[in-house]
Amino acid sequence: MTTKSAAARPDFERIALLLQGGGALGSYQAGVYQALAEANLHPDCVAGISIGAINSAIIAGNPAAKRVDKLRKFWETVSTPPLGIPDIASLKLSNDFQHTMVNQWRALGILMWGAPSFFQPRFPPPIFTPAAVPDRLGFYDTRPLKSLLESLVDFDRINAGETRFSVGAVNIKTGNLIYFEDQTHKIIPEHIMASGALPPGFPAIEIDGDYYWDGGIVTNTPLQWVLDSRPRQDTLAFQVDLWSARGELPRDMIEVDVRQKDIRYSSRTRKGTDEFRRMQSMRRAAAKLLDGMHPELRQTPEAELLAQEADSKVYNIIHLIYHAQRYEGSSKDYEFSRRTMEEHWASGYSDMTRTLQHPEVLQRPQNADGVFTFDLNTQGRH
Repeated sequence: MTTKSAAARPDFERIALLLQGGGALGSYQAGVYQALAEANLHPDCVAGISIGAINSAIIAGNPAAKRVDKLRKFWETVSTPPLGIPDIASLKLSNDFQHTMVNQWRALGILMWGAPSFFQPRFPPPIFTPAAVPDRLGFYDTRPLKSLLESLVDFDRINAGETRFSVGAVNIKTGNLIYFEDQTHKIIPEHIMASGALPPGFPAIEIDGDYYWDGGIVTNTPLQWVLDSRPRQDTLAFQVDLWSARGELPRDMIEVDVRQKDIRYSSRTRKGTDEFRRMQSMRRAAAKLLDGMHPELRQTPEAELLAQEADSKVYNIIHLIYHAQRYEGSSKDYEFSRRTMEEHWASGYSDMTRTLQHPEVLQRPQNADGVFTFDLNTQGRH
């Protein structure tokens, strides 16, 4: 891939990168990040859920010059064929049926043996064992991931706060989503692992006496976290999703399973941004009213309450969504083959490169509500 010359930083107070969960599909996000890095769009704020949390930690936990290499190291490690099985990434496939068979064979291998340095089968399976603590209740053991994270991520760098960092997980007892942030927690590997602890495959992760599951159980996209964060700032947000809410009608039972996964784990970005747009319109209107308000009226409790919500900040929300090929099937989120990893990475790189060819993406919005949204697949067809 060709490295492009760096451009000047856009006129925003912060650049945010928001990474959705989606297992093996996460190499798409790594390709997106490579294109951003080549365009000199290094994020000031990174947030993720599940596999997005892992990618986020690698990005925030390394200097800009090393991030792409560290992402590449992670994805090449977890996509290494297990047990000495030869890599078939170079095998030429002439049609979707052959591609499907190869993908399903590789996915079966992952189910049986796990992904190197990521997760491994638990023997005996917990379904055949007596009652146990939550961190033993999973078909796979994710302890290998801790060592891999420690080798790729500088947690001292994350906790130093150079890049604002957050990952989402669900408290099992309360059922509430919590964001582990560098500003409120000392981030350790367990916070990243908790964000990706999707049951029943992966066990819960214990942190300070509480047990956590994958944040995607409640919400799979951390967009709301950055929109709600204080203090508010002019924001250029790149939201990278791995599941598409829009799709075709299923034609068989495999496609039924694929479609329900897409719907379950996709973000409701359009609904969320529409609501945010309305709220931001009111905040900007309140700011104008307060500016013209008589000083005595400004000192009333009602005006002071209004002032807490009023602002004139602007937001660009750039939405990228991975659109899977039909041959990927319902195993697309756990098919960690090298061939598929490279395909996803190249797709993310291409989509982000094409997105940045639209100049409005990096320009401050001039509309009344101060919110601009862009989706390559709906607004950038060419």
